[in-house]
Amino acid sequence: LWPLSPLVIKKIEEIQNLRLKINMIAPSHGVIWRRNPTKIVEAYLRWAKGESEDRILVVYDTMWGSTEKMARSIVEGVTSVNVDVRMYRIPYSDRSDIMADLLNSKGLLLGSSTINNDIIPTVAPILEDLKGLKPKGKVAAAFGSYGWGGGAVKTMEETLKKAGFDIVQPGLSINWVPDREELKRCFDFGKEFAERIKHL
Repeated sequence: LWPLSPLVIKKIEEIQNLRLKINMIAPSHGVIWRRNPTKIVEAYLRWAKGESEDRILVVYDTMWGSTEKMARSIVEGVTSVNVDVRMYRIPYSDRSDIMADLLNSKGLLLGSSTINNDIIPTVAPILEDLKGLKPKGKVAAAFGSYGWGGGAVKTMEETLKKAGFDIVQPGLSINWVPDREELKRCFDFGKEFAERIKHL
């Protein structure tokens, strides 16, 4: 949808200008809309224009649990300022569900442990999807844990930028298992990101 947003907006506006009564939408592939077909047309128009809700997705994977601890503290920080948040762990969450939820969300916090100075392999498909979809009007930041050398956060930030996200705050990297003070940093990271979302 996002790479074709200008065309989608133009075509929907052309159809709306015809003032036709639409009883059904039956595409050559996909769902047939028999009830309230204007609902999906309005949704596509919102998505194409980049309109979204004050919602943040926290999407991550972890090797030994450190990045998951970070993700949970980040979610607590987001909820502390009353911003809706959804947490997805890759690969236990369906990528299609994540991308569908991103349509209606303003922000993405992406997390990965570091392996070989890079992201863990399970995070790569999400980044590939995002590069291809090129989301419109979305903000992001990255977080993750590492052992000897970091690298995952840098890879995620670079790829998110290429995908069209606005990186609104520096990534957060934690060495080994986060202690109480570092979990507080994670909480503050989520809270700060959520505060930014509220002002978009």
